Amino acid sequence: MLKPRHLLFVVLFVAASVRAADCPAYLNHDFKKLHSEETVNICKAFPGRPLLLVNTASHCGYTPQFKGLETLYERYRQRGLVVVGFPSDDFNQEAKDEAETAQVCYLNYGVTFTMLAPLPVRGAAANPVFRELIRQSGHEPSWNFNKYLVSPQGKVTAYYDSDVTPDSNELTESVETLLR
Repeated sequence: MLKPRHLLFVVLFVAASVRAADCPAYLNHDFKKLHSEETVNICKAFPGRPLLLVNTASHCGYTPQFKGLETLYERYRQRGLVVVGFPSDDFNQEAKDEAETAQVCYLNYGVTFTMLAPLPVRGAAANPVFRELIRQSGHEPSWNFNKYLVSPQGKVTAYYDSDVTPDSNELTESVETLLR
């Protein structure tokens, strides 16, 4: 006979497995984490969670938005929000090696949210996540720090270009609405 604490574990495990199974295919890929041998699969790591997916760059006028993204993540992570950064050199402003990108993110800006190894986010070479974000939103990144707010079901609920900062009322209101 299972003890109550073991039964709770089984129930939580089954619930997480069901949510992961319901995850949209475009999020079900293994991506290399930034400057690491580890990989992350968004479906498995964050099943049924709202997402803020952002294309980033280390040497861009918008790079200071890392600080605002970290603040937003700290503010809402206990309520379920996940932030994932997708570094990209599509605009020729990403560091040439992952160690430098990691330094910018982790040391210079104190990022604790998930950062992936650099990947394309535009055109035919775009990674599968951004291909679907573009399809759903109708907005291909026109520069670095485009933000896509995604429901737990994988639907893009809002898109913000580089000029919309993570601390803007517009973005925080969308996050609040999604978390209700």
